[in-house]
Amino acid sequence: MHEDEHEPWRACPSERWRASTAAMAEDNPEAPASTSSTWGGRFEEPMDAVALRYSASVDVDKRLAEQDIEGSIAHVTMLAKVGVVTGDEAATIRAGLEKVRETIRAGKMAWSDEREDVHMNVESALTEDVGDVGGKLHTGRSRNDQVATDMRLWTREACKRTAARIDRLMGILALRAEGTVDVLLPGYTHLQRAQPVRLAHHLLAWAEMLERDRGRLLDAAKRMNESPLGCAALASTTFPLDREMTAKALGFDRPMRNSLDAVGDRDFLVEAVGALACAAVHLSRIAEELVLWSTQEFGFVVMSDAFTTGSSIMPQKKNPDMAELARGKTGRVIGDLVNLLVTLKGLPLAYNRDLQEDKAPVFDAFDTVDDTLDVLSGAIAAAAFQPEKMKAALREGFLDATELADWLAARGVPFRDAHHVVGHLVAKAHASQRTLGELTLDELKAEHDAFDESAFDALDMETAVERRDLPGGPAKGRVGAAIAELRERVGGRGIDLTALANDTRSEP
Repeated sequence: MHEDEHEPWRACPSERWRASTAAMAEDNPEAPASTSSTWGGRFEEPMDAVALRYSASVDVDKRLAEQDIEGSIAHVTMLAKVGVVTGDEAATIRAGLEKVRETIRAGKMAWSDEREDVHMNVESALTEDVGDVGGKLHTGRSRNDQVATDMRLWTREACKRTAARIDRLMGILALRAEGTVDVLLPGYTHLQRAQPVRLAHHLLAWAEMLERDRGRLLDAAKRMNESPLGCAALASTTFPLDREMTAKALGFDRPMRNSLDAVGDRDFLVEAVGALACAAVHLSRIAEELVLWSTQEFGFVVMSDAFTTGSSIMPQKKNPDMAELARGKTGRVIGDLVNLLVTLKGLPLAYNRDLQEDKAPVFDAFDTVDDTLDVLSGAIAAAAFQPEKMKAALREGFLDATELADWLAARGVPFRDAHHVVGHLVAKAHASQRTLGELTLDELKAEHDAFDESAFDALDMETAVERRDLPGGPAKGRVGAAIAELRERVGGRGIDLTALANDTRSEP
């Protein structure tokens, strides 16, 4: 039997609220309202004020007000359809909920810790407006399935909003890549100069990282798209609810299959925040390269004044603080994921009050990643790349060594032998403070008689890059095709690249 049938006091929250508050006031007129209990007849003394403050969540979960009202409208509409409430009652409740929504949107809602959470605040405001009929809204549901529904609705939309921000940053990368196809710079492994690549190719690598992040978020949104509404506290209800109707009304694919799982599950939050943590790590890696490239030691990029700060003591300083903060805030998002996992790891089914603590890390993770995406979008759009510095860096570090080894291998020399031969040549050039191209043909032949004058052609950096004409490689044609594909991809998702180019300070 449904919990309300056993305990009629649950049926009208506003009545039990007024009764408990009045009883407390009679016992102690000096006592603050915050010491009252919201749960009426079962309890003989009011809740301790510290306990009430400790357990109140409205300061965090009031962010779910829109979703709470949306779910409540779907629920009461369904209750009328199955005959649990009348059509007039449902209409009155819907109108009251819309009025509460308007009050919240206008910033005029009197949020109260004494009403504990967003659900009780909304329902109490409703009942104060429409009278006791408002108490019928809670028929056939519990705050357990209510909050699970609200969080799925909120997180589903948050995933889409963050994915749109990722698309915008990917669009900026496409624009910047278009303007840097002819710019060569060292590619690195172990932070050592390794081989030449196109700057556009490097920027496209950032875009690929973000594409995976976007996919993980939307995959999580798809998997969470099931409705817990109608599962009540844990064991469903005796009322003839139409769960398919409410699921469809709220944009869910289907009702969840198991009532215990429906109210106790927070996997969907772990998946979403896990995707955000991965995205934050990728954004941190991008930020780290911006920090490195903006140093005098690299000099590959000059960050815009709009995304840097100065020093309080050193007037010459221009610090890449926004990129550094992007790195630093990654720890917060990873911490949010750990917070969720630790909260969940020891919980038995079904609902436990520990789950109240799921919201703050979720909200924080989305807010942090969204802000980081916005900041890095602006910073990358406004950054001034330095092609001459990049070109100069190609002259040191023997980035053409692999080209010489490949040249030998193409003439039948086993690559391991070719690698050894070129290693000797690098040592000789390093000892004499020359480049490989500055060695003589005789010096090359002294290491292997296969060398001839054409070997020097392989040492040209542009030639070296163009020879890597494979899918995913840095040859100009491949990079151009990749940029065109990225433009089409983000354009198909609603990113207007022409408008984006006008909105940003990018120099495509």
